Amino acid sequence: MKKDWFMWLCSAILITFVLVIGFQKKSYANTTNTVSSTVTGTTTVDKAPSTASAPSVIVNTQDVCVTGSSAAVQTQILGIAGATVYTDENCERLKLSRALYGMGMKVAAVSVLCQDERVFSAMEMAGTPCPYFGTIGEVAQAGWDSHPQDKPGYKEPKNYEKYIVGGMLAIITGFALF
Repeated sequence: MKKDWFMWLCSAILITFVLVIGFQKKSYANTTNTVSSTVTGTTTVDKAPSTASAPSVIVNTQDVCVTGSSAAVQTQILGIAGATVYTDENCERLKLSRALYGMGMKVAAVSVLCQDERVFSAMEMAGTPCPYFGTIGEVAQAGWDSHPQDKPGYKEPKNYEKYIVGGMLAIITGFALF
């Protein structure tokens, strides 16, 4: 993502080149062909349209969590090409966790994996909560329970959900009092 300016510069140069080539004057030649009779005519010689080549995105090793993609479209007048790379966050998380575990930092390795809400949920379902700011076990579970906004994938309740719950509580309380 840091080198997007380079991709746009290359695309601008490519588009300029395609436009210059595409708008050149056509050549007309008068030729005389002789085939059992003499025929005189005009032949239009057109150039083949330029080709937009998709830039190659090279990932040199297999131990990289980045995938590249590129595409190109060409018409008779305009050609456009571009490329981008995508980072696989889950792959990065696994590599970081493996490195931390290899250095003997097991709690930190589990904490890195727990940033994924699927792993977080699986750990809760197994009865082994993810570490919470250096605490583990029941203390960590109490920390997660008292601060649910720190959980991965936490979504703030919408205002209308708060009003529905509050309204239902008010109705139940009203029936209980009267």
